[in-house]
Amino acid sequence: MPAYSFEAVDAQGQARKGVIEADTARAARSQLRAQALVPLNVQPVKGGTADADGVHRPGLFSQRIFNATTLAIWTRQLAGLVSSGLPLERALTAMTDEADSDAQRQLVAGLRAEVNAGASFARALAQHPREFNDIYTAVIGAGEQSGNLGLVLERLADDLEERQALRSKLIGAAMYPAIVTLVAIVIVLFLVGYVVPQVANVFAGTKRALPLLTVIMLGLSDLVRSYGWLMAAVLGGLFALARYLLTLEAWRLRFDAAWLRLPLIGKLARGYNAARFAGTLAMLAAAGVPILKALQAAAETVSNRAMRADALDALVLVREGAPLGSALAQKKRFPGLVSMFARLGEQTGQLPLMLQRAANQLATEVQRRAMQLATILEPLLIVGMGLMVMLIVLAVLMPIIQLNQFVK
Repeated sequence: MPAYSFEAVDAQGQARKGVIEADTARAARSQLRAQALVPLNVQPVKGGTADADGVHRPGLFSQRIFNATTLAIWTRQLAGLVSSGLPLERALTAMTDEADSDAQRQLVAGLRAEVNAGASFARALAQHPREFNDIYTAVIGAGEQSGNLGLVLERLADDLEERQALRSKLIGAAMYPAIVTLVAIVIVLFLVGYVVPQVANVFAGTKRALPLLTVIMLGLSDLVRSYGWLMAAVLGGLFALARYLLTLEAWRLRFDAAWLRLPLIGKLARGYNAARFAGTLAMLAAAGVPILKALQAAAETVSNRAMRADALDALVLVREGAPLGSALAQKKRFPGLVSMFARLGEQTGQLPLMLQRAANQLATEVQRRAMQLATILEPLLIVGMGLMVMLIVLAVLMPIIQLNQFVK
């Protein structure tokens, strides 16, 4: 049954807004009048424009209704309602009433309308691909087929929360070095572009040779002042060119493969992507998704294209009859921990559990390495910034000291 958002006025003149289900807009107005409400505006609930398959495509400048955090919270709340024995339709009704925004309220009301019309929950979610990706809908579909939707929602919420926590910790570890680097660049540009030229003007009338460090700084200052905008434009052009090249599959594959070979960052990238792959595969396998479909979906979560290609190659080997552990062991970009736990899971019949353990260990290792890297970078950046400032200050002070000695 379609859903309609309405604006109405009650008998006391209070404005009322909400969502109501009815066959037509006219029937929706009739229901509102039956509730002693005067309808002012009744519009069908929309989640963007729908194509011929009923899939809602958001507008060009529209924002996502659910971000990573709100989606995890929403999934946890829905899991709690369904696990407590509440039917899905009533759970979605409660979620509609408790929605934080009108856009979220309309989206959930649309999902409820689709479910009430006889569609499966996974099919209703699939009509909003921007809010619910293929993995999300695949897990929900497996939960519906197995009759354990509440348990599957709980596992899905756990996975979303763990993934968001890992991402937040990595961003937090990189935030301080990034801020220090930005501040250092601004300070150095200010000193080179403004302070050093003032010193040059002071000593321009003297016929004494300036110290070598001061001459070098004056040359850098002239370069920045004369060609600064040109250098910025060139850097911007190179950045835009790099962004374009990374949209090409061949260049992106080479870049990601080279990224994995970096001394410290490469290990972080390998661990992070392997943790996502193993965690997603464990969740899908536990939900009852067939292993080939689960491998395909888990490979799509790997952001590094080189590792994604290896995961898809492993999928081909598994389709041909190879065990999962042996297939992953042939792909050296994946940490050996994944193939080892996959092999143990196949031998013991507990593949989801073993894959989840591998994902947890990899995530813990990624966090540890990220914190170590941030701990090393912080003092190095501060020392580097101090050395740069010291060189600039020496370039300014050395002519003054030299002139003072000459006067004496």
